[in-house]
Amino acid sequence: MGQPVVHFEIGCKDITKTQAFYEKLFDWKIAQQGPAAMIAAEPGGITGHITALGHEPEHYTIFYVQVDDVRAYLKKANTLGGKMLVPPIEIPTGTFAWLQDPDGNTVGLWKPKA
Repeated sequence: MGQPVVHFEIGCKDITKTQAFYEKLFDWKIAQQGPAAMIAAEPGGITGHITALGHEPEHYTIFYVQVDDVRAYLKKANTLGGKMLVPPIEIPTGTFAWLQDPDGNTVGLWKPKA
């Protein structure tokens, strides 16, 4: 079985404006939680969040794939022609990283905290 897509992220300049847009467009339940606005999972869907990094990239969407070893998947991506964009970063709920595929698409890796 393959690794599941478990989360998505929307980057923006104005988090308040972007949050209001998605709440009104899709009736999403969004709550500010620290620097991010967390999007609750709808039935059959996955969680997400909106964030304003304060630097480039400002406009992006990304999905996260759950893996058991973030560093190992970054190495595997490298052997397949991809490259690491953001090294593993630990946050209270787990570890994430960003990689770039050979065509330039950004993909997130996610390992939840055990």
